Formats: sequence, C-alpha cells, structure tokens
Amino acid sequence: MSDLVFIAFETEAKAEEVRSKILEMSQDYLIDLGDAVIATRDEKGRVHLNQLIHTVGPGAATGALWGMLIGWIFLMPVVGAAVGAASGAIGGALTDVGINDDQMKEEAREALKPGTAGLFLLIRKMTTDKVLEDLKGVGGKVIRTSFDHTKEAALKAAIEPHVPGGAEQAA
Repeated sequence: MSDLVFIAFETEAKAEEVRSKILEMSQDYLIDLGDAVIATRDEKGRVHLNQLIHTVGPGAATGALWGMLIGWIFLMPVVGAAVGAASGAIGGALTDVGINDDQMKEEAREALKPGTAGLFLLIRKMTTDKVLEDLKGVGGKVIRTSFDHTKEAALKAAIEPHVPGGAEQAA
C-alpha cells in the first residue's frame, strides 16, 4: 500500500531542493518512491506539473522502433518509423504513471497561491525515523497525507522550519 503526501512550499526552488533531498534518500534505500511531482501555480492561476517520469520520449522511441520493423515488411521502413514514432508519442502522452495528474492539478489549484509550489510524493515504503530526521527543518506546510495521525504529526513537526535560538531566547 502506497502513501500520498502533498507539501506546499513558498517557491519552486525550495520544492525542487526537497525533492532532490528525497531522491538522494531513495538512492540510500531509505525511501521507495512511486512518484515525486512538483506542482506550480503561475500568476494566472494555471497549475503546471514537473514530472519525474516523462512518457512521451520513450513512447516515441519504442513506437519508431516497432514502426520501422513493421515498415520493413511493407518495404517502407522510414514511413513505418515516422508513423510508429507519432503513435508512440501520442500513446506516451496519454499514459499517466504514478499519481493521477487531474487529481494533482485539482488539489494544487485549491491549496497553492499563485507563485508558489507543492511537492506530491507517492511513497511505497520508508524508514520513517531516518527520513524524518533528514527532512528536519526543510520548511513547507503539509497539505495532505494518507499517513495515520501519528505519522502525519511527526512529518509536520519534522519539516517545521528551524528558528535559531528560538527556544533559548524565550526562556
């Protein structure tokens, strides 16, 4: 069972920084991601998705290969490759891998202000204590998770921005 997390950030650069940090943790086998998408909302209110997995390019390449092979049968490999690439690109564009794009756009439209960004994570599994320790103080606001209440509260506490000397000055 995968978990969905949506965290809002003030800038796209901050969302990208956190996604990079999470991808590094993924290379260390601390977290297993199904998807990690940055959603941005422009000044006109439109939502744009920055996907990790792009399906158009691989679809076009696979389609071109198969089109060329089938084209050889009809002695028209170039035409077959062109038709295959076009159909593969269309098929890739229509394929949605990971988190549902429409759902992300709708949630981002509701939660993000123009000029801000959010990070959607589809988490298959993670070593919770180590991941939260690495995310300590990154900032952002948890908009939605499918975690249980305890894990969600721990995530919110971990990403809360660190204020230097805040506790000592209050005392």
